[in-house]
Amino acid sequence: MSLPGPAMNEIKIGLLGLGTVGSGVVKVLQTHGAEMQERAGCRLTLHAIADADMTRPREGLDLKRLPLVPDAARVLDDPAVQVVIELVGGLEPARTFILKALDAGKHVVTANKALLAHHGPEIFEAARRNRVMLGFEAAVAGGVPLIRAVKDGLTANRVLSAFGIVNGTCNYILSKMADEGLDFSVVLKEAQAHGYAESDPTLDIEGMDSAHKLQILATIAFRTAVDLKDIHTEGITAITQQDVLNAAELGYRIKLLAIAKAADGALEARVHPTMIPAGSPMAAVSGVFNAVFITGDNVGNLMFYGRGAGQLPTASAVWSDTLEIARRVAHGIPAMEGDLPSISERPLPLRRMEDIRSSYYLRVMAMDRPGVLAQVAGILGQHDISLVSVLQKERARGEAVPVVMMTHEARERDMRAALAAIDKLPVVAARTTMIRVEPA
Repeated sequence: MSLPGPAMNEIKIGLLGLGTVGSGVVKVLQTHGAEMQERAGCRLTLHAIADADMTRPREGLDLKRLPLVPDAARVLDDPAVQVVIELVGGLEPARTFILKALDAGKHVVTANKALLAHHGPEIFEAARRNRVMLGFEAAVAGGVPLIRAVKDGLTANRVLSAFGIVNGTCNYILSKMADEGLDFSVVLKEAQAHGYAESDPTLDIEGMDSAHKLQILATIAFRTAVDLKDIHTEGITAITQQDVLNAAELGYRIKLLAIAKAADGALEARVHPTMIPAGSPMAAVSGVFNAVFITGDNVGNLMFYGRGAGQLPTASAVWSDTLEIARRVAHGIPAMEGDLPSISERPLPLRRMEDIRSSYYLRVMAMDRPGVLAQVAGILGQHDISLVSVLQKERARGEAVPVVMMTHEARERDMRAALAAIDKLPVVAARTTMIRVEPA
């Protein structure tokens, strides 16, 4: 599949995977190919598309007019293919495909965040060894042009923090819970019906998808090797409608945030539900949209906002990388060391989660008896945790009622120890809900 045009250098592209995003890649070439060729200064040819299912209809595409092949080897072993776009997803066989392409001297573009989070060092080293380019703009925040901005646009800065909403599924669920008063399970089913959540939403709602993206972003932004296992990860499944209502009454909204920040000579990397002020720009990010705030020591605060997923936004990011690679290949500009993430000669040590400091929201299900609040507050005080406010609206003498507390900043280790003691009290009927609070 090639586009007509004036005589110019031709770049032949192989596509692995004709699923949702792969179909979007083809559609973008069909609708914007002429402009992209003009910008790249070369002719773009989709030489081969490998997909095991060559008959399933793809909306908006005429499969008979596409260079479909049933086997990835037909792309990877073809010496004519200069750039491989990997959109298979998952860890294997995607890892094998990418390594084979790199070892064959082919440049690679991928949207595979999980693969880079788990096997990034191996893949980056293969690209370096073979002196080829590797683009992965689409792996974090979908269509938002974030990776290149951080990797190239902030080279004159020391990044101080990078945090934000990087999973549209969770943001959609939490937004609906806050705006329409719906329970988590109801909104999840609605998100699945609209295609915003997978049939198995575990990676999204348990926070792992956000952790994958944070691992990539933090490694690039802070030039520090961040291992996925070192990222504290919590999802949103424990957030109740009551917590959402309490947050609103206190002047906050709950968001699933991916947070990386350098402080006191160490790096924090964590994913968890977070209460942020309702008037902050991050709180206004709703639905399936993503937003990432980055602070550099010279540039100050930056905000990146847009659709974090979807066929065409993700395809847009894929083509951003592909065009840059095609332009450089066509004009004889080789791969350079600075193209790939680099680790500082003085990388930041990773701070353990128990050592971070935060403010906290607590919802204690306590028996409505005299002296209960004093017992709970006493345990918090023993662990150097002081209260900002207490909210108890319900009264049911002798029964369990929610007691909501907001704390001053405290150390995570102390909070965990305090909660363990609180939950052992005979007057506490259920495990205490804890949500961290950030100024955002």
